[in-house]
Amino acid sequence: MSLNGTSTSHFHNFISLLLLLPILLLSTANLCHGCYTHTFIFGDSLTDTGNYLSIFGKPQLPYGKTYFLKATGRWSDGRVFADFVADELGMHLPIAYLHGKTAEDFLYGANFAVGGATAMNHSFFLEKGITVADTRVGFLALQIQWFKQLLTVLCPHSGAY
Repeated sequence: MSLNGTSTSHFHNFISLLLLLPILLLSTANLCHGCYTHTFIFGDSLTDTGNYLSIFGKPQLPYGKTYFLKATGRWSDGRVFADFVADELGMHLPIAYLHGKTAEDFLYGANFAVGGATAMNHSFFLEKGITVADTRVGFLALQIQWFKQLLTVLCPHSGAY
């Protein structure tokens, strides 16, 4: 049996690895506590800390209100996966990319994740006849483009981007 040309056992192994990765990260966190100073996060609603809010406007409550005591744009009533990882590593929470303006805003890194984002470009879905509900949500290539833009702010003389 295959799934898009890949055997289902390979697919299940991949899913198992994805589920195991957060556990491995958290279990080794004590070894790395204090090693890292910046976090750069890419993803969707599991890690979005406010970029969706910046694109679409005021969120409906609670959006993080229970933990942060105000609406933050998170896709939960508390913290998202990125918050737990940063906390476990003893790091500050990075700002949502679209909330920052200057290098000082990104002292601890940046979160590029957007709720509803996809890994594939929207053109991929259109070619397959799949309607994309809202093209403003973004995709991984857009988040990488934002990261490159941020590098010009954080490292203006390096030319490494």
